[in-house]
Amino acid sequence: MVSDPPIRDAASIILLRDSSKGAQVLMGQRGTSAAFMPQKFVFPGGAVDAVDHDTPLAHVIPDALAERLGHDSACSPEALINAAFRELYEETGLSLGPHDPRQVDFFFRAVTPTGRPRRFDARFFLARADDLRGVAQDFTKGDGELSHLTWLDLAEAQRLDIPFITHVILAELSQAVARHGYGFRPEAVAFFDNRTEISRFYWL
Repeated sequence: MVSDPPIRDAASIILLRDSSKGAQVLMGQRGTSAAFMPQKFVFPGGAVDAVDHDTPLAHVIPDALAERLGHDSACSPEALINAAFRELYEETGLSLGPHDPRQVDFFFRAVTPTGRPRRFDARFFLARADDLRGVAQDFTKGDGELSHLTWLDLAEAQRLDIPFITHVILAELSQAVARHGYGFRPEAVAFFDNRTEISRFYWL
């Protein structure tokens, strides 16, 4: 019997912008040879690297954000935030500038279920395109890991070939925007906890 791979800490950014078509998110397609979720459309993100533990943040993390990120987590909140900012820039070429935790909201957390070739404890941060440095359509500095980078309204994104958990995230995001508008701030964080064979869901 093959044992499950170790669960790696990871972070993604859901980049949200307002448009004439309503709220839109930035997504890209993973390559056909990718070991994890090949050809799926995803949010920019990836595993926490060693450098993320050593990079200083521009400001102190707000207490509420630090508490939620630190819940049942061996990875520091600073490293998770750094990874999200870094992965956004590497995969899209878009920059939010200095790693300022006040620019992001912790929106969702999900652990890859057992039986997958790679497993991640992924934290999804919400950021606004208004805070980008430069042009929101300029992806020329991206590393090419994600192709077909594009802004999509939330209904369009749901029709793509996306992972199950991305469907759940987009559904939660659609409901939040419909209730509170583009500038909403999350009141709680949904956590799909699949660290064991027994799946649990609760709110942080």
